[in-house]
Amino acid sequence: MDCLYEACPIPLLKTMQSLKVLNQGDVLIVETDHSCAIKNIAEWVGKQKLPCEIIEVSNGEWEIYIRKER
Repeated sequence: MDCLYEACPIPLLKTMQSLKVLNQGDVLIVETDHSCAIKNIAEWVGKQKLPCEIIEVSNGEWEIYIRKER
């Protein structure tokens, strides 16, 4: 999901909405260039007890991998 150039809380809200429609076992990839989005999404995903991996794909751009397990 492309969230480049979108400031908080938009990436978090889009992540929450997208995870609702995914099937169990699917992986959502969130692309962002805002460090605050990484913090907010990782914190929310942790509270949901979902696995999350954050990779910096280039200077100042990240991909957040979230697996929907339930």
